[in-house]
Amino acid sequence: MTRTYSFLSKASTRGLAGNGAGRKAGMVVLGTVGLAMAGCADQSGPGAATGPQAPKAATSHKIGVLLPLTGPNAALGHELLAGAQLALAENGTSTAPGQASALQMDVHDTAAVGGASAAATAAAEAGDGIILGPLTAVDTAAAAPAAQSASMPVLAFTSDVGQARNGVWVMGITPEDQVERLVATARQEGRHRFAAFLPDNPLGHALGNGLLASCRDQGLMSPTIVYHTGSQASITQMMRELSSYDTRRAEAQPDGNASAPASTPAAPATGSADTTDKTLPSDLAAALKGGSDTSATASADGAAQTPAVPKLAPPPFDALLLGDTGLGLKNVIGALADSQVSSANVRIMGPGLWAAFATKLGALKGAWYAAPDPSSRQSFASRFMARNHHMPRPLADLSYDAAKVATTVARVAPNGYPADVLTRSEGFAGVDGPFTLLPDGRTRRALGVFEVLDNGGGAKLRVPATTKSAVSG
Repeated sequence: MTRTYSFLSKASTRGLAGNGAGRKAGMVVLGTVGLAMAGCADQSGPGAATGPQAPKAATSHKIGVLLPLTGPNAALGHELLAGAQLALAENGTSTAPGQASALQMDVHDTAAVGGASAAATAAAEAGDGIILGPLTAVDTAAAAPAAQSASMPVLAFTSDVGQARNGVWVMGITPEDQVERLVATARQEGRHRFAAFLPDNPLGHALGNGLLASCRDQGLMSPTIVYHTGSQASITQMMRELSSYDTRRAEAQPDGNASAPASTPAAPATGSADTTDKTLPSDLAAALKGGSDTSATASADGAAQTPAVPKLAPPPFDALLLGDTGLGLKNVIGALADSQVSSANVRIMGPGLWAAFATKLGALKGAWYAAPDPSSRQSFASRFMARNHHMPRPLADLSYDAAKVATTVARVAPNGYPADVLTRSEGFAGVDGPFTLLPDGRTRRALGVFEVLDNGGGAKLRVPATTKSAVSG
């Protein structure tokens, strides 16, 4: 399916049909768009190499858009299309000298027969000069060969940094980008010994890879990284190993050895209260709070149990990256308390996903996460609402940004979308703040560092997003 739009100076302001996309406006994407969408079914098949139309595509200013407009992701696809349409309506009426005064948008359905590969081939044959999309990492991998053969840059909406390469940019806020910002800020605070305790899943490994790269790039010693399997017993035991709990406890004994047996996780009670741990609690705040109490207790008959563990020395790291959410995070918080790893001597850090429930993270007071400043998108949200009659979902930010890149480059480049203009050092002005396209396909975004408050206070902006005075477009 292909549709072509021409945005003139008095472009139509039609909104989306209905408000289906708005029903899930709470969807959070910070740093995990591509990871969340990578599991979508691969509806693409092998595409044929592009034909003689490739040179035409390389010099055109026509904008190809690859999105799922039918099938299970249709509502999300139309939401992203609306974001791109808004950018062209606002900015797409002026091009480089000697070019037509309006930019055309050529839309292809990645859920149609042939999938993303066929859609990219069709865009090349139509003479498009750049591709906005596709949505997922799987579709990006399928579309890239045809796009690269036609010299069409790709601004993909995934956050999977594994798709980044020369000519293919990952527009999402990647976990790696978040970690880079956290490590740089922690280093400025004087932290030099980093570790990570992460779930053994795609997000966890993306965070771990980001920590390895950030420590290497910033001249820090290689971090210690542990991936847990998710069970409470695994989390408790592996946290003890990471934090050198037994060694620290032995050193805390008067005679220098662990004469007293190390405490072990208590067996769950058999009453009804145990059932709340089997599924994600409805009140995450209560669950998180419940996992942080390690004080000595008494048995049912009043007899004292094992004495409280003495205060231990700090663990062998001064910054710890976590990656869990929900019930997994509750268990990790319990393990932190059990191993005496606290914000008193360790800077706890986590993924931008924490922004969605920061008011329920009081047990992690002082912890950091990196994310865009929410105030940055207020103007965009108002304009999107006026045009489409509902608040934009977060992914619409990416499609607007991608279309803004295309319109900005088209105003200054006489032919096509040259890589040296796309990767200009001054970057571009985005919905969530300035960003820069790097030559290797990554996107560097300005992220703020937020600090979790206690008592349901949410989080405060601890370090503002880095800004560049030269950002334009």
